Amino acid sequence: MGKHEVGTPKYIANKIKAKGLQKLRWYCQMCQKQCRDENGFKCHTMSESHHRQLLLFADNASKYMDQFSREFSQGYLNLLKRQFGTKRVPANRVYQDYITDRNHIHMNATMWLTLTAFVKWLGRTGKCVVDETEKGWFITYIDRDPETIAAQEKKEKKEKMDKDDQERMMDFIQKQVKKGRSSEDANEEFKQPLERPDDDAPLVLDIKLKPKVLPIKPILSMKKIEPGISSIKEEPLSDSEQSTISIKRNKDSSKLKRKDSSLGESSKRSRRDDSPEDECDKSRGWLRKGLCVKIITKSLGEKYYKAKGTIAEIVDSKGFVGKVKLKSPPEVVGHLIKIDQEHLETVIPNVGREVMILWGKHKDDIAVIEKVRIDDFCVDVELRESKKLIKRVPYEQICKYVE
Repeated sequence: MGKHEVGTPKYIANKIKAKGLQKLRWYCQMCQKQCRDENGFKCHTMSESHHRQLLLFADNASKYMDQFSREFSQGYLNLLKRQFGTKRVPANRVYQDYITDRNHIHMNATMWLTLTAFVKWLGRTGKCVVDETEKGWFITYIDRDPETIAAQEKKEKKEKMDKDDQERMMDFIQKQVKKGRSSEDANEEFKQPLERPDDDAPLVLDIKLKPKVLPIKPILSMKKIEPGISSIKEEPLSDSEQSTISIKRNKDSSKLKRKDSSLGESSKRSRRDDSPEDECDKSRGWLRKGLCVKIITKSLGEKYYKAKGTIAEIVDSKGFVGKVKLKSPPEVVGHLIKIDQEHLETVIPNVGREVMILWGKHKDDIAVIEKVRIDDFCVDVELRESKKLIKRVPYEQICKYVE
């Protein structure tokens, strides 16, 4: 077995010596070799492999120097971000944690000769906030990660909203307190305490009480018992008195009934005179063939909502369900939909267009719109056959008609 083979005492001693960190001046970055003493470093510099690496370095020195400097700064900043975040820490502490890795990029291979020069460079480039104290240089990492910035903005926005809510609540409470104090000052009256006068006169309190309402008592008659002494005794009413009271009550009630009936008839008559049409017959639907209608339900889909069309066919005998052939919008033109009248709405055309009266005295008659009263939600129409003018017909009583 050789002198330095695995398992020999010399091999174990070399491993123990190489385990810890060695001096920085005895490390060759180009060859990535650490020497334990000055003699070993001298022997390494005289070796053929070291000379080959020096020739490569001499060909493009700036390339190798920039690469080592970039790797050193990236490793240092990654450790600062991962371990300390945005806290203010000593620069030397971060450096000591960084060099614990034996395979790190050594500072003697970078563009910076000292740690102070490196820290000043971090401050100039805006990567960290640096400040010098009696205890040395301190650095604070500036995190410019988009996700971190977004999370920070979200947190600041939430804190601002919470603060605004608290300020608004405090302002409201202060206004309420101020309002309560002002009302108390306005309603406050000077109340003089009770004082006993010098003489022994009785104390009189001026208390005003509301009169007590006594219940209605039956008619009482006075019966004399002895001279000078009278007593009250309740006696029943006679038949004639009871009949008189009942007749009087009947007369009053009949007058009230006649008055109420006359008022009801007059109100009904006025309502009947004001409204030109009768009430809607709810036993039958208002759908008719040829009417222009609008779909007002979203259950068929967004593309059919507020679509317009013409009733092509009445499905049931009472006119509640019909088939509508759509004419707008363009993407649903020609579609035939079976739908109930609850999901449809009448269409009011412009002046001069024909409409059909859906219910009332002139039910199913064709008329022409003469005037639209927008504020009253009604129109004035003229019947096509009799040329009769009907005023103030509600919107829901007519619908656009296409023959």
